Amino acid sequence: MPTSTAVRAALAAAFSLACGAAAAAPTLIQAGTLLDKPGQAPRGNSTLVVENGKIQAVLDGFVGAERYPGASVIDLRRQFVLPGLIDSHVHLVSDRAGTEGALANVTTNAAAWAYEAEQNAGKTLNAGFTTVRNLGDSRDGITLALRDAINKGWVKGPRIIDAGTSISATSGHMDGRLGYADWVQEGIHTDNVCDGVEECRKAVRLQVGRGVDVIKIATTGGVNSKIGAGVGKQMFDDEAKALIETAHLYGKKVAVHAHGKDGVDLALAMGADSIEHGTLLDEQSVKLFLKSGAYYVSTMSTVNGYKERLAANPNAYEPNVLEKIKWRIGITGKSFKLAHKSGVKIAFGTDAGVSKHGRNADEFEYMVEFGMTPAEAIKAATVNAADLLGVSAVAGTLEAGKAADIIAVNGDPLKDVKVLKQVPFVMAAGKIFKQ
Repeated sequence: MPTSTAVRAALAAAFSLACGAAAAAPTLIQAGTLLDKPGQAPRGNSTLVVENGKIQAVLDGFVGAERYPGASVIDLRRQFVLPGLIDSHVHLVSDRAGTEGALANVTTNAAAWAYEAEQNAGKTLNAGFTTVRNLGDSRDGITLALRDAINKGWVKGPRIIDAGTSISATSGHMDGRLGYADWVQEGIHTDNVCDGVEECRKAVRLQVGRGVDVIKIATTGGVNSKIGAGVGKQMFDDEAKALIETAHLYGKKVAVHAHGKDGVDLALAMGADSIEHGTLLDEQSVKLFLKSGAYYVSTMSTVNGYKERLAANPNAYEPNVLEKIKWRIGITGKSFKLAHKSGVKIAFGTDAGVSKHGRNADEFEYMVEFGMTPAEAIKAATVNAADLLGVSAVAGTLEAGKAADIIAVNGDPLKDVKVLKQVPFVMAAGKIFKQ
């Protein structure tokens, strides 16, 4: 007959085993159609085994709790299941722009911006985007803090790859003083603007010290820059070289805001990892893309934001900006078509913040309109974007060992990308955020 000590030990072992089994019980996601590896053909009826926030296995057929006792089952047998989407270019702090945005900049404090950023992160996740690259405008470190809070599970939002504050030359696109009276300019931080090699090296190092994941610079003017200096090159070669070389010295990729061909070609020649917008490309630009292996992030759906604001208020933008907006609307898609047919690597990105947050999937329609197949557009928003952001080990495909970033839609997005504008199921890192 066993001793009381032996009984207690046996009970403790059984309790421990039971608790361990309960903790390890997986979630089984039954998918009617599964696009586990965008760029390849989808699978038919399949089951994803999710445990501890990761995908443990991808199985053929509908596997139930009979094979995994105690498992919970999510029935998506009528849905099309695919990896969580990735937006390579967002600005989470706000989507107020034009004169409204300029006023907000001097009437809204950091705490309010932080709440707005959290709200926009939630909108983005609900839209099926489980990873984003936030490219600049991290007021008072807000999006850096939001990135960390999401990683800790404190708040709801996508995985964030953050650039801190974007860098440009004085009076360049990232100079926050543009358009304001002198007395207002005195209170605006300028440690993200640089002139000359040494200042540009320092500007990068300041962002690295803040803990950024990527560096964002501007070699040209911008559509929304409050200065009548156009969208051509606004940085000297040695300044761009110093910025990019310093970022690479610290192991950081460089995303370059560039509209004009001269600024695009400069950035590519100096080793940029991605060109954002790239509104004016030519054959020489394409050759530089192909030689360097840089990605093109075209952000065409920005024009939706412009059109909507102008429809609501014809005076939403001041004259210098409005002129450039009309130009941007008219030329959108031409460079994308050239880049795509030439074999340039393309990653999905929206510039959400200029357009509205939560509407990220609008970009798919432009990508297809200007030459991509739906399959190519989806790959750009998963496999390609994951590669650009450096997160291929955890995102972009649904494979064993990767994060359980999973979405489901009603309908086949390989036939109609507009299906991706309504996402009824969202899981990020194994947690269900929308069902």
